Amino acid sequence: MLVVREIFIAKPGQASKLAKLFKKGFPPDPNYRVMTDLVGQYNTVVIEMLVKNLAEFERQMEEYRSGKPDPNMDPKVAEEMAKYTDLYQTGRREIFQIVE
Repeated sequence: MLVVREIFIAKPGQASKLAKLFKKGFPPDPNYRVMTDLVGQYNTVVIEMLVKNLAEFERQMEEYRSGKPDPNMDPKVAEEMAKYTDLYQTGRREIFQIVE
């Protein structure tokens, strides 16, 4: 099992808007969560997800890169999500293996 963290540094004043947008864009699922900073670098928004392995993560990324809309997502939310890059300055990805 892997933990994938997508870490964004939002533009000043945009962190809560970005977090709310991600919350709307991801299904209510115990394998996904959206977090904001409590301490540390200001304006940090993190999406954390659990995946079984790198193959599953690669499949998800391939679906994202395809540009096809998620059939389970409300079209209005999909339109909002298309503009999420306007809300952040930089970001990075971290992938961790869970030790069992």
